[in-house]
Amino acid sequence: MTDGERNPLDMDKLVSLCKRRGYIFPGSDLYGGLNGTWDYGPLGVELKRNIKDAWWRAVVRERDDVVGLDAAILMHPQVWVASGHVAGFTDPMVDCKACQGRFRADQLDYLEFIIPNYVEIDFTDAQAGPTDFGDGTMQFTLSDVSVRLLEPEATNRGPLIKRVYLNLSGRDTRLALPVEDVRRQEYPLTDSPAPQELDGSGTLLTRKGAGGEYFIGAMFPRLSQSAAKQARSIRLELATPHFGTIFADYNLATNTLANPRCPECGGELTEPRQFNLMFKTFVGPVESEAAQVYLRPETAQGIFVNFPNVLAATRKRIPFGIAQIGKAFRNEINPRNFTYRSREFEQMELEFFCKPGSDEEWHQRWLQERFDWYLKLGLRKDRLRLRQHAKEELAHYAKDTYDIEYLFPWGWGELEGIANRTDFDLRQHGQFAGKGLEYFDDDTKERYIPYVIEPSGGVDRTALAFLVDAYAEDAAPDAKGKEEARVVLRLHPALAPVKVAVLPLSRNEKLRPQAREVFDLLRRAGIAAEYDDAQSIGRRYRRQDEIGTPLCVTVDFQTVEEDQQVTIRDRDSMQQVRVPIGDKGAELVERLRERLGLG
Repeated sequence: MTDGERNPLDMDKLVSLCKRRGYIFPGSDLYGGLNGTWDYGPLGVELKRNIKDAWWRAVVRERDDVVGLDAAILMHPQVWVASGHVAGFTDPMVDCKACQGRFRADQLDYLEFIIPNYVEIDFTDAQAGPTDFGDGTMQFTLSDVSVRLLEPEATNRGPLIKRVYLNLSGRDTRLALPVEDVRRQEYPLTDSPAPQELDGSGTLLTRKGAGGEYFIGAMFPRLSQSAAKQARSIRLELATPHFGTIFADYNLATNTLANPRCPECGGELTEPRQFNLMFKTFVGPVESEAAQVYLRPETAQGIFVNFPNVLAATRKRIPFGIAQIGKAFRNEINPRNFTYRSREFEQMELEFFCKPGSDEEWHQRWLQERFDWYLKLGLRKDRLRLRQHAKEELAHYAKDTYDIEYLFPWGWGELEGIANRTDFDLRQHGQFAGKGLEYFDDDTKERYIPYVIEPSGGVDRTALAFLVDAYAEDAAPDAKGKEEARVVLRLHPALAPVKVAVLPLSRNEKLRPQAREVFDLLRRAGIAAEYDDAQSIGRRYRRQDEIGTPLCVTVDFQTVEEDQQVTIRDRDSMQQVRVPIGDKGAELVERLRERLGLG
């Protein structure tokens, strides 16, 4: 699968189902909602609990080298200074001067160029334009764009030119010349519009000036005149030391750095500015700077500051881990994609402490362990991938990071990051708190600050991925045998909010006592069950299919009057079998547990 692929699900259908059936409601819905917040209904809260239980069982209870923690949401403000969040936990933000829309600058397709102050891009002497060959084709060229890196340590390395694009207005496609080094090269065309509009390959030219600057030029393949008329700008994509990828657009109409516009109304945008994502509040009655604290943006720091406490209390020895599930808060500029990016969310994080030198081996172990967990709970393998971060993507604390990504309807998105955080966090907190966080190894008599492998996943994102993956539409026969559309959530039985629905064939008084007896029996056996006798049996089957209930148990007149057997109907295959209730219900409970995989 490629980055351009999408999951075919219509998200509007899933969002509608979630509200209609009680999985997820908009936050503060009665008052018109609050952007970036969501409330989990009766089914949604059970789904989240099942996901957290499955994670806790796999990460903590089934291992002997991990213990749990539940740290406070409010922490000493110096914690976030030490971690780097106060200084660096920011996103670039722009506002529209016309419609007052607010956007993350690095998430707008044509507003990705946030140029750091040590990179100078000068179009003053640049020349660009098309050459008309008189045969119905034209060719665009760009020359003498000056790029200068002002930091001394960066100057020697120079900018790494990744691509040069010719952007065509009103189209999703663009002409791209990929480049992998600062030198003259010729490349075949990629990411192109219609093939008949192209001719030959493009050329990219670079040279180093006497003053340390780099001059960049490009010659694009020929286009038809109709395509050439749509050319809007030429974009440079550069990888710079310390800052990562930056973009600069050359406006072909004005011969200047392109002026980005609002994606909603086309209005003028403000200059990008950095926006800290942490929510601030105050402790005590006085709202002063001394009383200011933050709602935690991650649960990890609560684990790091409790490392010496847990070590002393449990007498664990390296390697071991500390796990935590809890709420985190980020003041996102532009929450989007349903519950995928919101301002209040829940994290499942593990900090696994190991000896330096063994960290890479443990990193690989946890990558496999966490990837397999999603597969065991039913996510389709062709919609999952492991993606390693490029060097320019790595967080300031990370030696290496992989993301487990799922293919959502809007494209690939992170479910869980597994990072090698080295000893950064323990070292920082030791320095800022003035207390050594070294570990003494009794076997080797060594002292060292442990390295940390961090698998960090989001409960809400994981729940959304399971819902997206489970949603399906097919056909099923109605009471008269006629095929009709059916919506079904094919959730793994371990995650399904309701495991078994008990359905009397009708509301006839003869059936109710036996059906209620079966329902009570399942609840006492610890099976999450639901009793439903409203509407026809066919509609009740459809309702249970739609909420993801794996099995339905139907009590009919034959059950009551003849054989004390019930019908078990499978959600996915829709097959039905008769099963005896057995002495005190033991046989029925055993058969249901077996089919649900509950042991």
